Amino acid sequence: MKNVSILFALILLLTSSSGKNKIYEWRGNDREGIYYESDLLKKWPAEGPKELWAIGNIGNGFVSPVFTDENFYITGEIDSMEILFSFNLKGEKQWQTTLGKEWMKSYPGSRSAPTIVDDLLYVGTGLGNLFCVNRTDGKIIWSKDLVTDFNGALPLHGHSESALIQAEKIFWTTGGKNNNVVALNRFTGRLIWSNKGFGERSAYNSPKLIELPSRKILITFSAYHLMGLDIATGNLLWAHEQDNYSPEKRLPGYGDTHCNTVLYDNGSIYYVAGDGNCGVKLKLSDDGMKITEVWRNRDFDSFMGGIVKIGDWLYGCGTVTPDLRAINASTGKLTDSLRVGSGAIIAADNMLYYYTQKGDMMLLSYSQGKIEKVSSYRIKEGNMQHFSHPVIHEGVLYQRHGNTLMAFDIRKK
Repeated sequence: MKNVSILFALILLLTSSSGKNKIYEWRGNDREGIYYESDLLKKWPAEGPKELWAIGNIGNGFVSPVFTDENFYITGEIDSMEILFSFNLKGEKQWQTTLGKEWMKSYPGSRSAPTIVDDLLYVGTGLGNLFCVNRTDGKIIWSKDLVTDFNGALPLHGHSESALIQAEKIFWTTGGKNNNVVALNRFTGRLIWSNKGFGERSAYNSPKLIELPSRKILITFSAYHLMGLDIATGNLLWAHEQDNYSPEKRLPGYGDTHCNTVLYDNGSIYYVAGDGNCGVKLKLSDDGMKITEVWRNRDFDSFMGGIVKIGDWLYGCGTVTPDLRAINASTGKLTDSLRVGSGAIIAADNMLYYYTQKGDMMLLSYSQGKIEKVSSYRIKEGNMQHFSHPVIHEGVLYQRHGNTLMAFDIRKK
């Protein structure tokens, strides 16, 4: 597809340069999994909170909705094609756009949550192709093909990254030998820089941005390395190798599944890579040029359910032992666990929300590294695996299950 015209790109650039852009993205503000809501229910009825509506024709997929003030956007696979939908907050469809072929092998369906900045929306497919879309009418402005444009490489279960934006740049982990991580001009798709990294395929990871006084750092996983790159130059600053598999055993599907976005707080990086080093705390130097490992917990082994940090505790699931865990962020030690199964976790209004891979939606309280189940109900609509992450927006809890998105009212009356 041809790039947007130079004139149109210039207009977009000028209209977006007057101040800091509002970004709507995967797992809320700064991708931290915490939704800044208030006046939410502290206990649910036995049958669960009131269901406001359900949309049952969004196609197969695992993508959570991403909200702006007036709309939300979500993708799904229908007849092997990825469809991007725009809905208003009542669940009424505004438009839909066919982006292209979607992943149809293992776990078929959409897997890349949109990222929205001003009037533009950025979303990828399981085949690793990246699209820039006008969010007003759904028209495609530019697109990039993972193989044709970057000679990229796909992981075993399809590309699952949610694009990261900073100013005029959009970042994409293409996984190729030469173009491993790239920065593109988000208005035109033009290549700004490329880094070879370690020449590894991507690792299902949605990257994190860390802003220091001296530099801004992109943090993302490739198959066997956590990498920190200077976003201005694309230079690789440091890496943390996943050492659970020796190089000769590093085959697709072995030690390369690192879906959880890292967290950053007060000079420390936290990641949980259940198929790698598991739970790890790294100390980042003041200039961002160096990392030092502080602790490692092999039992904190979430693959893809996300983690949240509240105070001095991390919360996330286990995989080998499928439970919900609380970890002291200073020491890396387990402080509590609940045998409720593996799942996806978020937080809001001093409560934890946990969606298990068996389809149970749970409300939990927490205090000083202790967790307690308060309420739960079963998600009965939809199909496929229960992998999607919950989202909270304006007092409504949204949960996708395959081809169905449900909205539940969790506001205090």
